[in-house]
Amino acid sequence: MLTESDVKEKLKEVFDPEIRVNVVDLGLIYEAKVEGETVNVKMTLTSPMCPLGPQIMKDVHNKVLEVPLVKNVNVELVWTPAWDPRTMASEEAKMELGIE
Repeated sequence: MLTESDVKEKLKEVFDPEIRVNVVDLGLIYEAKVEGETVNVKMTLTSPMCPLGPQIMKDVHNKVLEVPLVKNVNVELVWTPAWDPRTMASEEAKMELGIE
């Protein structure tokens, strides 16, 4: 059975090209809800002005489609809650970013 953990593990292969940390560890993936063969992803970006946002979202979409049993993917960009690496990034990402 497909789980949100399976999807998030696959999404660790998607990196923010400017920061070079994966989107899961950055805390950009808020939800990866599995509904049968469909996965609905809610995510944000490091900044509303991120010039690579469309590419990152496309990479998320394509990577989720690689997960076995997934036939459909919906990626929704959300801005609430606002991304804050001090509270949302993993400890590894914080170290990479120089955040204490």
